[in-house]
Amino acid sequence: MRWSRFYIPTLKEAPSDAEVVSHKLLTRAGMVRKLTSGIYTYMPLGLRSISKAANIVRQEMDKAGANEVSMPMVQPADLWQESGRWDFYGPELLRIKDRHQRDYCLGPTHEEVITDIVRGEVRSYRQLPMNLYQIQTKFRDEIRPRFGLMRGREFIMKDAYSFDKDQEGLDASYQAMYDAYMAIFSRMALNFRPVEADSGSIGGSFSHEFMVLAETGEDTVVVCQACSYAANIERAEVLCTGDECDRLDTPVEEVSTPGKSTVEDVAAFLDVPQAAIIKTLIFVADGEPVAALVRGDRELNDVKLKNLLHADVLEMATPEQVQKWTEAPVGFAGPVGLKIARIYADNELRLATDWIVGANKGDAHLKHVSLKRDVKLSGFADLRLITEGDVCPKCGGAISLTRGIEVGHVFKLGTKYSEAMNCKYVDEQGKDQTMIMGCYGIGVSRVVASCIEQNHDKDGIKFPPPIAPFEALVLNLDIRTDDVCAKVDEIYELLKSQGVDVLVDDREERPGVKFKDADLIGIPMQLVVGGKGLARGIIEVKDRRTGEKSELPVEGFAEAFAAWKKDVYAGWGI
Repeated sequence: MRWSRFYIPTLKEAPSDAEVVSHKLLTRAGMVRKLTSGIYTYMPLGLRSISKAANIVRQEMDKAGANEVSMPMVQPADLWQESGRWDFYGPELLRIKDRHQRDYCLGPTHEEVITDIVRGEVRSYRQLPMNLYQIQTKFRDEIRPRFGLMRGREFIMKDAYSFDKDQEGLDASYQAMYDAYMAIFSRMALNFRPVEADSGSIGGSFSHEFMVLAETGEDTVVVCQACSYAANIERAEVLCTGDECDRLDTPVEEVSTPGKSTVEDVAAFLDVPQAAIIKTLIFVADGEPVAALVRGDRELNDVKLKNLLHADVLEMATPEQVQKWTEAPVGFAGPVGLKIARIYADNELRLATDWIVGANKGDAHLKHVSLKRDVKLSGFADLRLITEGDVCPKCGGAISLTRGIEVGHVFKLGTKYSEAMNCKYVDEQGKDQTMIMGCYGIGVSRVVASCIEQNHDKDGIKFPPPIAPFEALVLNLDIRTDDVCAKVDEIYELLKSQGVDVLVDDREERPGVKFKDADLIGIPMQLVVGGKGLARGIIEVKDRRTGEKSELPVEGFAEAFAAWKKDVYAGWGI
């Protein structure tokens, strides 16, 4: 492939709305172009990278025994209504009507469609297990699409769905997909980590996210330094050890705290540490009020609270609702005498007493509060975000927090969809049984963006060879010199014969322009062919990952290149 016949519209400057490195470099390298908010055209270079990532996914899914299908992006509302997600999914589900005023949606995922297919075709236990997957465009109407391909509204995804007759079968299907994902991201030469995760709106009882580790990642990943434990911060358990506190005898005392509505202000005003204060947070869970208590220097994990309540929708109460339920303005809510039926406290609050809390009265707080004595609790639970001061919940070792980008997610769905949609099979005894499902997704377009977030420098992208648009770039520095052009053609054919995917820069441009573009688009191996080098009997090569330059002899070039290529790939762990 020749650059002069390949559309690569590189730019010197990134668009003003590009916030993260991958968005800037994908645009500057001519790999994507924005059509409208959160929707992008994949240009030739970008599509090649995405296609290579998709092919790796496809190969490993096929190897794991999954069968590829292609389901419609447009889905009828009645399937979503049957599963119960039509209203629950929220405004991210783009709902549309056809000319007959029938309701449809653009699919962000395909649990309903795949379940409808299987329930109509699979009837016997002899047909199970079954795993069907697709690589297809999805649409999720994000309220604030941002970061280019990292959080767009339209995206390319691989989604797979397993159907088994029992829990043992689901465990085997889940492990097969987990192993396939490990192979997929290893083949892409990504630095990644599988972590325990919350299942979110998909549902299910158990899941893992696969995180590409990058400083610019949106997610916080908790990693144990002593064992293999890793979890998304939303999922990470907090291990609270120690004895429960004794009952407090000091009576409750109301103190004036005029205008002090934050933990920071109250702590400073009363000259106490923030850890001596309890934050009372008011939420609305499926339309009903609930209060959550955490220590003043901690942050509530609302995912844990939502899971504890088995709530479909959990939202912070509005100032008007707080005023109604506490009879106080925001910032002065407290658990003593609170007129809310459900009050849950974080486990850590068991370990101390003599708390300071809001008085449910403007400009006032209460001192010497005992949760055991003064509050009608619904119970204690793990409700807060883990911090680096905590320990691993599995082994007690030290933990660290790092950043990650979710590129894959595997779920044990159980019977959430198969029960709702009557997806059954006939067992060995001739009885109807509900199928047990799993769901397994990979953001294929997101993988490419995540790869760039992890692999770049000030000059541009550093693509790992397996998902680079081309593996090698041959730069012709003397396009008008016949001997140089002949040698470029010879090298091009030689590399192709070795199975290398090659692009030749045959443009009539200055060498400086070619070098800058070469670094920008990030092709792993650069080969520079010019009259001066040929006169010396050498071809200069550059490893884009390290920036290291070498000289290979013209005589015996094939063997020298093969050895150098091996070293380049080894640097990527391939």
